[in-house]
Amino acid sequence: MADRVLDDLELPAVRERFWTTVLSDERYRANRVAVAERDGELIGIAMAGPPQAFELQWDTHLYVLYVVAAEHGTGAGAALLDAVVDPHDSVALWVADPNPRAQAFYRKHGFVADGTVAVYDGVREIRMVRLL
Repeated sequence: MADRVLDDLELPAVRERFWTTVLSDERYRANRVAVAERDGELIGIAMAGPPQAFELQWDTHLYVLYVVAAEHGTGAGAALLDAVVDPHDSVALWVADPNPRAQAFYRKHGFVADGTVAVYDGVREIRMVRLL
């Protein structure tokens, strides 16, 4: 996310509304959401679901996969990925570029950059896919 978005004091309320909607609105019933906890504290979250209409060549789109930095390398990210993505599905995702840690994580799990690049809200992203 762009710094101005992260610095916005309204961000927590906006994200709370987003997640409330995603978890309770019928429009998102096909999505799969998982959280990771350690000692009662939320350390990560993932969400995958049907792709947008313009990306129908994949079975699933990984929309969210975040793990707090202190938990990188613990297996929490892999567990979240496995919880929301069927291993037999073809999958697409967008990842910030540069973001070498995240890109290496996805490569480790069978994803490759397909050469598609987009700039969203000032952030350059690359699309990575895992095909069957």
